[in-house]
Amino acid sequence: MMVVLHLLKTAVGASWALRQTTELVKLGVEVHLALPDGPMVDKYRAAGVKVHLLDPSLEIKKPWLNFSKAKAFKKLVEEINPDLVHSHFVATTLFMRFAMRKMKIKKIFHVPGPLHLEHKIFRTLDLWSANQFDYWMASCLWTRQAYQRFGVEPSRIGLAYYGVNASDFTFNRDVEESLKEKLGLPQETFLLGMVAFFYAPKAYLGQKRGLKGHEDLIDAIAIVKQIHQNVACVFVGGPWGDTAPYFESVKTYAQQKAPGACHFLGHRNDVPALYPQFDLAVHPSHSENVGGAVESMYAGVATLTSDVGGFPDLVIDGETGYMAESKNPQSIAQKIIQAMESSEERLQMIENASKKVASVMNVQDNAKQVKDFYVQILSGNQVGA
Repeated sequence: MMVVLHLLKTAVGASWALRQTTELVKLGVEVHLALPDGPMVDKYRAAGVKVHLLDPSLEIKKPWLNFSKAKAFKKLVEEINPDLVHSHFVATTLFMRFAMRKMKIKKIFHVPGPLHLEHKIFRTLDLWSANQFDYWMASCLWTRQAYQRFGVEPSRIGLAYYGVNASDFTFNRDVEESLKEKLGLPQETFLLGMVAFFYAPKAYLGQKRGLKGHEDLIDAIAIVKQIHQNVACVFVGGPWGDTAPYFESVKTYAQQKAPGACHFLGHRNDVPALYPQFDLAVHPSHSENVGGAVESMYAGVATLTSDVGGFPDLVIDGETGYMAESKNPQSIAQKIIQAMESSEERLQMIENASKKVASVMNVQDNAKQVKDFYVQILSGNQVGA
C-alpha cells in the first residue's frame, strides 16, 4: 500500500483537503496527516486518515523555533516512513523542505493558488528551496504553465484541482422574504452579488486596491448606472483579520461613487440562500485560483469573473460565463451590461456552466489525478506534457 504524509497548516476550514484525503483513502492510499489541533481533526479521523497533531508550518515571527519543530517533524517522518510527503501551503512547503533537506523522500507542493508566483521574492524562494526530490502539483492551468515558464521541467509538474461536487452545496431557493424586499429594491432591479472577504492592500506587494477587486466592481457599477439605473449590488463578507478600517473605507468609497447602489451585508451564514437570488455573481479578483466561481456556477447563477489564475479553466467567455479584464472597471461594466441586455444568452450560459464545473471539479476524478501523479513520480515516468 502506498503511504503518503499530507501537511496542513490549519484544522479550521480547508474542507477541500478533507474531500481530497477522504477520496485518497477510498482509492487505497494510506493517508497520514500532520496538522495543528482543531475542529476538523475528528472529521479526518472519521474518514480513515491517520492524524498526527503537529504544526508543520514555517515559523516567520519566531524563526528559532523552526529547529525544534524540524527535529520533531523528522522523527515523525522516520516513524511513518512515507513514500511521499504532500504539502498544501507555501508555509508548510518551505518548512517541509527545510526539515527534510537531507532526506531522500520525494515531496510534492500542491499549489493552492497563483498569488506567490506573481511576486518575485516569494516565487524565487519557492524555486530556490526545492531540490531534486521536489515536485509540484498545480491546481489550475495557469499555475502549471507558470512553473514551466520559470524553468521547472514539465515532467515535475502535475495538475489536480481541489475538487468539490454539487452535493457539497445546499442552496436554499425558498426564502420568506427576498433580498430585494429586505433592501427595499424594486423587483425589476438587476441584482449583482459579490461574495468575498475584504483583504486590505499590501503595500509591500505593490497593491493599491484590495485583492478581491471590490473597488473595481464599485467603479463598474457607477459606469453601468449611466446607462441602466435599475442595477444594484450586494457585497457579502466582512473584513479579513484586523482590516476593519479598510472595510469601512470601501463602504465610504461606494457611497461616493455609486450612491444607493451598493449594499454591504457583512459576514453571513446564509450564503446558500443568497446566491440563487443574484442575477449575476461577480468575482473581479486581482489574483485567484478558481475562487467563488465554483460556488456561483453550482448555484445556477450567471457568473462574471476577471481573467486571472484558474478562472479561465471554468469560465469560457460567452459560453459558460462572462470574463472581464482584471483591474479594469470599464471591462467589468461592459460585461454587466451584456448580461443585463440578454437574458436568453444568460440562461444558456448557466446551463453550460453547470456542466463545465461538474466536469472540471469532480472530487473523485481529482483524487484519481492525485493518485496517478503519485504513481508516476514514484515510478520515474514523465508526468508533464
